[in-house]
Amino acid sequence: MTTARTVQVTFDCADPERVARFWCEVLGYVVPAPPEGFASWAEFSDSLPPQLRGSAFACEDPAGTGPRLFFQRVPEGKVVKNRVHLDVRVGTGLAGDERVAALEAECARLEALGAVKVRLVRADGVNESCLVMQDVEGNEFCLD
Repeated sequence: MTTARTVQVTFDCADPERVARFWCEVLGYVVPAPPEGFASWAEFSDSLPPQLRGSAFACEDPAGTGPRLFFQRVPEGKVVKNRVHLDVRVGTGLAGDERVAALEAECARLEALGAVKVRLVRADGVNESCLVMQDVEGNEFCLD
């Protein structure tokens, strides 16, 4: 029998702290405590060699049930559609206009944080409506 594993979702990005803090707001996640011996993440970052400062950041579910999100700086920008994306579940149990209204309300909140609305995908008889968005660095995700 295979043992169940926990996962961490890793994002390549240009500004790890900015993207991590965006996702904290989206998901209600928190920034973990800095390493022992450091009063803040900024103090920890300042202790690193210049080329590593600001190169990574993380956030986690305060309840400990959701996956940890890790953000790492990479030199190249995003050039194609994500092969994997997050679905943020805001319309669970809702259908029709009520579901679309919940998606649109969350979309407005996230746009104020820097997200971009891409398109609303209406229910098609098989799948319920969802709303495609981009985070602060253009990574696609869905409000589902």
